[in-house]
Amino acid sequence: MTDTTSPLTRALAAEAAGTFALVFFGCGAIVVDAERGALGTVGIALAFGLVVMAMVYAFAHVSGAHINPAVTLALASRRRFPWMRVPAYLGAQIAGAVLAAVVLRA
Repeated sequence: MTDTTSPLTRALAAEAAGTFALVFFGCGAIVVDAERGALGTVGIALAFGLVVMAMVYAFAHVSGAHINPAVTLALASRRRFPWMRVPAYLGAQIAGAVLAAVVLRA
């Protein structure tokens, strides 16, 4: 059976999933610390750092693992990423972040 998913579709899904994970676990750590005071600044920083590390390992080969609109814009401005793909990547990243925020809110 052949994979009919385009590389761009896989990249956008990876960006959305990576950004979702970053916002969900990173901001989730902030919520947990605010409610219980259990993590502290170091725990929150570790949560963000470990999520970024995991997403880079999981998605770098698929999408570059930007997982942040600022990274996408910086890479495009340095001509390391095609401007034609920037709107799609930003849309996927924003969608992943908003979905994570909605899940956290619920």
